[in-house]
Amino acid sequence: MKKMIIYFSLSNNTKKAAEKIQEITNADMVRLEPIAPYPDGYDNYVPVTQKEFENKTHPALNTQLPDLNDYDTIYLGYPTWNGQVPMIFHTLFDKYDFKGKTIVPFTTSMSSPISESMPSVKKLAIASKVTDGLRYNNDDEQLIKFLSDK
Repeated sequence: MKKMIIYFSLSNNTKKAAEKIQEITNADMVRLEPIAPYPDGYDNYVPVTQKEFENKTHPALNTQLPDLNDYDTIYLGYPTWNGQVPMIFHTLFDKYDFKGKTIVPFTTSMSSPISESMPSVKKLAIASKVTDGLRYNNDDEQLIKFLSDK
């Protein structure tokens, strides 16, 4: 079975982490894109994302995934926002069936540990096996060790 990286990134930090994981694992990779783009710049998109959390908005996806039946492991990459995964992942799990998949979370954050967002990942991926996650902080040796256990 194959592996896939599904990630969301506005600042490209999570994109860089996803690319490192792809280098190591040779997994297929898909970037989540919303239909309505977020405004450029941290100070501009934070209020938008805050409203999404408050209103429990599931932003429409502009991304089509390949047939997930071909994959058994999904590396799920995201920036930690408000201690959880961005709301676009709610849309992803609404639209696609991850039942029986192994979900390997990774996040990028200036300060939030992966433990903050793991409850939201586990809630979304309730029908999946969720492994321990990693907060990627540009430590490639740590990343290699983390991935060797998955």
